[in-house]
Amino acid sequence: MGEQSQYHNQHLPHKIKEEDTAARADFAQVEPLCSSHCPALLISAPASGQGKTTVTAALARYFSQQGKTVRVFKTGPDFLDPMILQHASNQPVHQLDLWMVGETECRQRLVEAGKTADLILIEGVMGLFDGQPSSADLAELFGIPILAVIDSKGMAQTFGALAQGLINHRPGLAFAGVLANRVASDNHATMLAESLPPNLGPLSYMTRNDNLNLPSRHLGLLQADEIADLDARINAATAALHIPDLKQLAVEIRFSAPVKTKLPPLLEGINIGIAKDDAFSFIYAANLECLTEMGARLHFFSPLHEAEPPIVDSLWLPGGYPELHAEQLAENQTMKDAIRAHHQAGKPILAECGGMLYLNQTLQTLDEQCYAMVGLLPGQAIMQQRLGGLGMQSVVLPEGELRGHTFHYSRLETECAFVARGIKQRNGQTGEAVYQQQRLTASYLHFYFLSSPRTTAQLFAPLQLHF
Repeated sequence: MGEQSQYHNQHLPHKIKEEDTAARADFAQVEPLCSSHCPALLISAPASGQGKTTVTAALARYFSQQGKTVRVFKTGPDFLDPMILQHASNQPVHQLDLWMVGETECRQRLVEAGKTADLILIEGVMGLFDGQPSSADLAELFGIPILAVIDSKGMAQTFGALAQGLINHRPGLAFAGVLANRVASDNHATMLAESLPPNLGPLSYMTRNDNLNLPSRHLGLLQADEIADLDARINAATAALHIPDLKQLAVEIRFSAPVKTKLPPLLEGINIGIAKDDAFSFIYAANLECLTEMGARLHFFSPLHEAEPPIVDSLWLPGGYPELHAEQLAENQTMKDAIRAHHQAGKPILAECGGMLYLNQTLQTLDEQCYAMVGLLPGQAIMQQRLGGLGMQSVVLPEGELRGHTFHYSRLETECAFVARGIKQRNGQTGEAVYQQQRLTASYLHFYFLSSPRTTAQLFAPLQLHF
């Protein structure tokens, strides 16, 4: 199985071009190689809503309770699932995505995880074959066996047909087995197991318990800190698991990657204030690492609960749920005044999605209440029931090119002229606008900083950098 991790791009049925997997690795080094060994599983499903996150969290907690170190990754751009998975595993959770993150960084993160972990779990995105690149592409490229999660409620022998469809749809994929979710009884589990081909091994399953469901809202799951009984839910899901031991469930995989080259200190001594609270929390762990490795000093603050941000060189207002806290944000006048003063002093600000909504003149919530925001952008943000944007995009800014994604249920009505528009990864069509006023950069896009550390440094550096 480990030899499959040596696949090159041309071995994929859906070829991923090298330029699409490099993720703009500004400082990549081809040689020498480093490697590690670790059992690994990619948890996927026929579609969203099958219980992938609950199952992945339960597996992480199950093996952690046995004293094993479990490293969990999330496929694709997601902020909410990683919060749950980090809580379950007590380990940092990073993204793996062949387009946004890039093959080189994915390899490096798997190698590093394999050096210390007893098990690597990767939660897929949507259905197994959805997207390009898909979770199946990731699994095949790195030779990682797939554990297919199927919601078995209301099914018996048809379960086997669905499982075999997933298994046989694309040659070249390795499957560790099938896990039936929401199994009603032992008799139900027996019927499901009998529908599977005998060479697939024993059926894994999770018994049905509506108390295991993770609560959600329009953007996905609730944030981990918002679920008061999260530990009880994860522990209950763990108790509901019926799985073989680790040696039967996951085989050891050999991972190899170019040795990671340290980023240059482009932000050495730069102090960056980062909004982080219940309103602003959509932050990739890799983005924090990128800033720190380039020498920045990070200072977290709360626009909800503090009077003003720290005195810093630059501000980063990430995405989140400002609409759920619009009244409290509006009432914090000293914070709004301080952010305006920071901008008027010519200091950099990066505002992403929810952070951008906060910088508009007003924010209208779903109940049509309108609240005064910071007012740096001449416009109003309006929450809506309809999805406003979704998907991966790249954008060429005056500072350089970055990759990222968008996902929002709002629209922006503004007179501010954009300086760039995103390009949708799926079809090349025009995507989200990016606005710049002096040193303020704002967009619905959530940027992945490591897609271009040099561009990122340009956005945060108080003075223009010259390379």
